[in-house]
Amino acid sequence: MTDTLGLIAGNRSLPLVFARQARQSGVKRLVAVAFEGETDPALGKLVDEIVWLKVGQLSKLLAAFTRRGVKQCVMAGQIAPKNLYDVRPDLRAMALLLRLKEKNAHTIFGAIAEELKKEGVELVEATPWLGSLMPDKGFQLGPKLSSQQRADVEFGFRIAKETSRLEIGQMVVVKEGTVLAVEAFEGTDKCLARGGELAGKNGGAVAVKVPREKHDLRFDIPCLGPQTLETCASARISALAIEAGKALLLEQETCAEIAKKSRVSLITL
Repeated sequence: MTDTLGLIAGNRSLPLVFARQARQSGVKRLVAVAFEGETDPALGKLVDEIVWLKVGQLSKLLAAFTRRGVKQCVMAGQIAPKNLYDVRPDLRAMALLLRLKEKNAHTIFGAIAEELKKEGVELVEATPWLGSLMPDKGFQLGPKLSSQQRADVEFGFRIAKETSRLEIGQMVVVKEGTVLAVEAFEGTDKCLARGGELAGKNGGAVAVKVPREKHDLRFDIPCLGPQTLETCASARISALAIEAGKALLLEQETCAEIAKKSRVSLITL
């Protein structure tokens, strides 16, 4: 573990959770790069320094770390998909994008990792600081699954593995052996809402989320929390399954309360 760590902070609560966990693990100095319109400003109180940028300012991102002697950094949190298209890249980011034959989160962040490496900054996995938040096998919140739900989970798992392998998306929503929705560019919440709508007035669909086949945990850890379960509840999704040891579950006590109150099951596979 390093004394000084850089944090490339995206949206939602994960960057804040990471900062707290890193402090508890003995990281003495945290330098965060944050993005206007994405990163929660509350992060500023949890780190030693915070540098605010616009999405696409790659040169400033690199300089934020090199000028402060940061040799290792992590990514935590996402950038909203629509902002990857609204981005106004600087010259270095433009050159990076022109080199890429395929432009998706995986390839873009992989290329950013290479740019960091050129400047002497290593992008590392955040999991050593977040391992306690990754549910293992046998984890369950909410009601026990019925035999039909269990069958749908197994079916959905096979489909999700395939769509993930094809770089389409990491979540599917199924009901009684029928695929209702596949996550693509719109993200998890909208996939859940669409799948729930297509399940009919009685709901009861099942969602399965998996990591991609060649998963690079440096910049892509499946992450769930209270908002995900609230979305499941409002979409009348009856169960959500994730792969054991490969997804983060934030605010677990709150998640347990929502699962019990809304009768939404959350299990690991």
